[in-house]
Amino acid sequence: MKVHYEGTAVSTKLLSDHDACIAEWQLIRKSHLANKVENYSDVAYNYAACPHGYLLEGRGVGKRTGANGNQNLNKAHYAIVGLVGSSGLTQPTDAMLGAIRDGIELLRKNGAGDEIKGHKDGYATACPGGPLYAWVLKGAPRPSGESTPPPPAGTSTYTVKKDDTLSAIAAMHKTTVATLVSLNKLKDPDKLTVGQKLKLPGAAPAPAYAPFPGAAFFHTGRHSAVVTAMGRRLVAEGCGRYTNGPGPNWTNADRNSYAAWQRKLGYSGAAADGIPGKTSWDALKVPKSL
Repeated sequence: MKVHYEGTAVSTKLLSDHDACIAEWQLIRKSHLANKVENYSDVAYNYAACPHGYLLEGRGVGKRTGANGNQNLNKAHYAIVGLVGSSGLTQPTDAMLGAIRDGIELLRKNGAGDEIKGHKDGYATACPGGPLYAWVLKGAPRPSGESTPPPPAGTSTYTVKKDDTLSAIAAMHKTTVATLVSLNKLKDPDKLTVGQKLKLPGAAPAPAYAPFPGAAFFHTGRHSAVVTAMGRRLVAEGCGRYTNGPGPNWTNADRNSYAAWQRKLGYSGAAADGIPGKTSWDALKVPKSL
């Protein structure tokens, strides 16, 4: 297994907007397919991992990578890229590390060996960057929790960590740099100290979301307000495929709309069959009430 990073600037917007993660992954694939020198047949990586903990499908299982052209390096190792770069978003979240680990375990179940290395261990490159490589050198352990979580309701401070920037902290906590500068009376927003405590604006109570009702729920022609709420969220996400509705009856239009949502998350093939699964359902954030 080889772990990679993007090696370019990556926007901190990815921390707060999962749509930006999908767009980033699509841009990587587009840039690889436009590379006429190395003549990629698809995105170079088998999988990507985003800051929200999603494993995004690339070449998938059993496919040779294309990380550095037609070399033996690509015959011997699968490739998983963390959506972090050399500037901007440089620090992987624990959710991202967990997703990389998910990919490693998935590939091992399909014949991959135990070796986990950074890209730089087989090629003269800075990839996968300092933070990811440090994790690889530890054996790529599964993290126990998020490294940069948003504050729970009632908390009001954030402790600055290595490689944090004020813009990234603001994005994580859905506020603005100007608000943090004002609230903390910062003289220079570009100078943060590891361990420094920053005050955060009051956190709003978390909205109530409908729990995943189980896949069987969607195989039985359900008549439920949950189906209507789901449909409205799909429309809001730009995935609505309705002629009329959405309404309380589970229909093929609901299934087609949900399949569009699954594809938006990066799923394909049988994984985008339009039947909700827990991961995609939780990402959709269907409200409990209409």
